[in-house]
Amino acid sequence: MTAFIRLDSLDAVPSALRGAYVAIGNFDGMHRGHQTVLATLKARAAEAGVPAMVLTFEPHPRDVFAPAPFMFRLTDGDAKARLAEALGLDAIAILHFDRAFSQIEAEDFVSRFLIEALDVTGVIVGADFHFGRQRRGTPTFLKAAGEAQGFAVETIDLMDEGDEVISSSRIRAALSEGAVTAANRLLGYHWFFDGCVVKGDQRGRDLGYPTANTVTHANFQLAQGVYAVRARLGNRVFDGVAAYGKPMFDNQLPPFETHLFDFDEDIYGQTISVALVAHIRGQEVFSGLEQLISAMDRDSRKARDALASVEPLSELDVRLGFIR
Repeated sequence: MTAFIRLDSLDAVPSALRGAYVAIGNFDGMHRGHQTVLATLKARAAEAGVPAMVLTFEPHPRDVFAPAPFMFRLTDGDAKARLAEALGLDAIAILHFDRAFSQIEAEDFVSRFLIEALDVTGVIVGADFHFGRQRRGTPTFLKAAGEAQGFAVETIDLMDEGDEVISSSRIRAALSEGAVTAANRLLGYHWFFDGCVVKGDQRGRDLGYPTANTVTHANFQLAQGVYAVRARLGNRVFDGVAAYGKPMFDNQLPPFETHLFDFDEDIYGQTISVALVAHIRGQEVFSGLEQLISAMDRDSRKARDALASVEPLSELDVRLGFIR
């Protein structure tokens, strides 16, 4: 296979993907622990001469069962697909998860998706993976099903060098504290997110720092503050400094505001991808606009310094295209 394939259901699986080796899970963040699973997936698929594929779910099951979505998501479906392709996998299937899906019996999940739709050669899951109604589908259940149906099953623990579990919750907590370096280390790449550029209140332009504003949501729990960032517009990459939060103005659901260095174009309506490189400072309230502008000048210098010395964290980091 050459071209990466993204599927949003398993109703009509291309013949090229039948017989794939499949890793199943939520994979929010596709962090270094997940990458251990996916590296094994690639190796097993290569040994068997079959495609390597990820099977995942959107929205996150925890959000489905909550009164309202609450999780600070590290990667939505688009980001997971981008990461899967950058990791050198052949395909990803992103199945829609809702309450009806959660009621599928574990046996039916195996027969419908793994056997009938994909005819899998093998399956890889994390040690904490569960599926099916009442979470009856465990790694032990899956292994027994594989033995009965003729496909391999492998379970992998998600451990780092210190035998400490690398988890999406640890990374969320780090980002919510502004600990960008720690979060990126656990991810194995610089965390990024996408957004559509919208019109803001134009204050940045008046202050000499025009920004590309992207809307944030109630569950975007990044620490408010100032960051050194790399941003992608199509195939172009720019250095920048970004602010999240407006302590001197209306701070309810603030946008994420990215000032691109040496840039002056109208990009309203375009999608921008922003990767966090460093945390510059937390939010501060200044006595007036003159002090605010002085702080913005200092922030920009610090951001330029951080960006001048940034290095990729992995080959994946390079392939994502933010770190040159």
